[in-house]
Parts: sequence; structure tokens; C-alpha cells
Amino acid sequence: MLIGYTTGVYDLFHIGHLNLLKSAKGICDKLIVGVTVDELVLYKGKQALIPFEDRIEIVRSCKYVDVAVPQYDMNKLEACKKLGANILFVGDDWYGTDKWKEYEKSFNKEGVRIVYFPYTKGISSTKITEALHQVRGWTSEEALREIHINTDGGDYNYGR
Repeated sequence: MLIGYTTGVYDLFHIGHLNLLKSAKGICDKLIVGVTVDELVLYKGKQALIPFEDRIEIVRSCKYVDVAVPQYDMNKLEACKKLGANILFVGDDWYGTDKWKEYEKSFNKEGVRIVYFPYTKGISSTKITEALHQVRGWTSEEALREIHINTDGGDYNYGR
């Protein structure tokens, strides 16, 4: 059985995320997706607009995903070993870099193949956030405050 693993923040889930998950599932029998916890997103110098609990539920609900798990650190090899994954799916922006050439050697020793997928052109969570800024005149901080406002007292209260 081929078990695949991929990770991401999956903030502002978009067609690029869907393309990656669909392509990955087409190669493996079981797809496990690590969703980056909020603390690790901050460690990477970013801030997710959508809280972790919501992001993992969105990913878990995708028909191409068999299991969604929290990603607490950047050690993808340990995650693959722990989860029994024999394929790691990553974006092609890493392909050919010195860092990932070294990773490939380590992964190969453990019997884990790395498959690089191209990013969907013209789309990213960063670009969506920038578009919101342009359309609404929001800064990232204002966008975060807006998301945390309970407009109707309904299901979309992201305030924690």
C-alpha cells in the first residue's frame, strides 16, 4: 500500500490546495495531510487568518484526504516514519535546492520517495490576502480583527 504525506498551513483554502491534494491522492492509496498548527505558523514568521481548528476541519473534509493530522514541527522525515508514509509530496519551489538535495538522500535511506508538484499558477493564500487588502483597504491586522467579529452571533464567530 502506498501511503502519501504532505503538509501545509492551508490558510484561505483555494484551488491550488485542492489541486495538490487531488494530484497526491491520484498517486497513493492513502493520503495523510499535516496541517500546520498556529504556533508553528508563527514560528515561521507568518500568521494564519483562519484558526487551526477550522483549517484542519476544512482539510479533513476534502474527499481526497484520508487523514488530517496536526503538524507540530518541520521534521517531515520523522512524520513520514511515524505515519508509515512512503511518499512525501511537496511543492516544486524546493526542487533542486541544496537543502532538498540533502533531504532526498535522507528520505531515500528510509525508503521514502519525494514527489514535487508544481504550484497552481496565479494563486496563493498570500495573493488572496493581498487582494483582500486592495479591495477592502485592509491591513493584515484589520483583516484578522474583521474575521474575529461576530457579525450575527451565528456560526461564523471566529473570535476565541
